[in-house]
Amino acid sequence: MNPDLVYLAQTETTAGFLSQNAEALARIKNRPNGKAFLMSVDSLQTLRTFTRVPKEHKNRIRRAKKTTFAYPCGLAIRVIQDTDHLAFLRKLTWSYSTSSNPSGKGFDEAFAIEKADVVVFTCKGFFEDKPSKIFKLGKQKMRKLR
Repeated sequence: MNPDLVYLAQTETTAGFLSQNAEALARIKNRPNGKAFLMSVDSLQTLRTFTRVPKEHKNRIRRAKKTTFAYPCGLAIRVIQDTDHLAFLRKLTWSYSTSSNPSGKGFDEAFAIEKADVVVFTCKGFFEDKPSKIFKLGKQKMRKLR
């Protein structure tokens, strides 16, 4: 798999664009280049290559489902547990992730298919679910962002 391509795939919560190329994702979504993307990783081992996990939160991160954590280093990373999404993500080990809708609008399948380089279809099709929870982690405390 080419990490520079933009893939349209069903994530844990919504149909999303996935790529290791943040500039390509920003161009598709018409976002400013400085605005960071959420990262999805395939394992805790991959997570440790990007950031140090505060000791106080290790068990919480390991057990969390559909939850993103913003780390003190400034990265927002989610460890994927959904088996279908994980099967795809294991080929890349990690990727930037964003919803496949135009900025500020709802999911539009025609827009998503047109903008993606590769479309990954599954038997479930594409759908939007409840958004993931996001928590900001400190060394001791945790604060809910969404």
